[in-house]
Amino acid sequence: MNRRVCFLIAALVSLSLFSGALYAAQPAFEGKTIRIVVGFSAGGGFDTYSRAIARHMGKHIPGNPTIIVENMTGAGSIVAANHLYRIAKPDGLTIGNFHGFQVLNQVLGAPGIEFDARKFEWLGVPVQDTGACALTKASGIANLEQWKASKQPVKLGGVGPGDASYGMARVLKEVLGLPVQPIPGYKGTAEIRLAAESGELAGGCWQWESIKVIWRKALEAGEVNLVLQLVAKPHPELAKVPLAASLAKTEEARLLLQAAVHDPNSITRPYSLPPGTPKDRVQLLQKAFMDTMTDPEFLADAKKGQLDIDPVPGEEVEKTVARFFKLDPALVAKLREILK
Repeated sequence: MNRRVCFLIAALVSLSLFSGALYAAQPAFEGKTIRIVVGFSAGGGFDTYSRAIARHMGKHIPGNPTIIVENMTGAGSIVAANHLYRIAKPDGLTIGNFHGFQVLNQVLGAPGIEFDARKFEWLGVPVQDTGACALTKASGIANLEQWKASKQPVKLGGVGPGDASYGMARVLKEVLGLPVQPIPGYKGTAEIRLAAESGELAGGCWQWESIKVIWRKALEAGEVNLVLQLVAKPHPELAKVPLAASLAKTEEARLLLQAAVHDPNSITRPYSLPPGTPKDRVQLLQKAFMDTMTDPEFLADAKKGQLDIDPVPGEEVEKTVARFFKLDPALVAKLREILK
């Protein structure tokens, strides 16, 4: 038997097995409702992405289930992550969307975490995010030089310890030496935006992919300025906005910035399933997720909503998660002190 025949047989067997899995999965999803549990409030960036995905992903799943979004706020999305890990049934009918920063928080031993990120089944990430700081015109800070020269700490809103918005503010203060007063206690980025518009805050630091969606009108009107990027390479849309890395004066500062900001941004918006979800359903939903990312109707919907799409498959998310658990213990101890 020659190699071509062997390859053909193997391909037919694989196709037959996958077709069998599709057929078997269809009754499991037909007539069902899949919930995407979002760890932040309605109207924010996480919610916006999830609702766009929910409108299109069902047609890529055997049985064409209905997909709805449920907001489960609390502790920077830890409540949602814990729910997915401890309570949600591993039947493929609950998808979690919590902040990827919580993976680092598990490594740091943050309170309240009742999950092991290494045991989630990762579907993927719709976009690799760009951390950025947006400040209102009313704050008087229009660029980095004005920020560095500010005689008063600049008030930046955050959800709280364990959340990326608060964590980025702490890194700017403790690692890079900017005058910052982190203000925790907000439920999500939508509330931070409203507090900044009312003058309660100067602004906040979270993902540009979210900022430009939920703060679009203010950006277009010049009422909000992008002052700093927290990413390894400039975003094409922010070519003139300086990088936070330019303020890192030591190797330790650069390593801390990488571990606390740059790496978490690559998996900011992960979608995952509870541990123990049957592998055939995991594979089907992973494929459905990635198929959605190339769906012309989804991409048109995303473009209309100014949602950037630069997906990362579940297998790559799993590898990134594993790297967090290999950080040097001394660096972890330093991060724990900074992000407390």
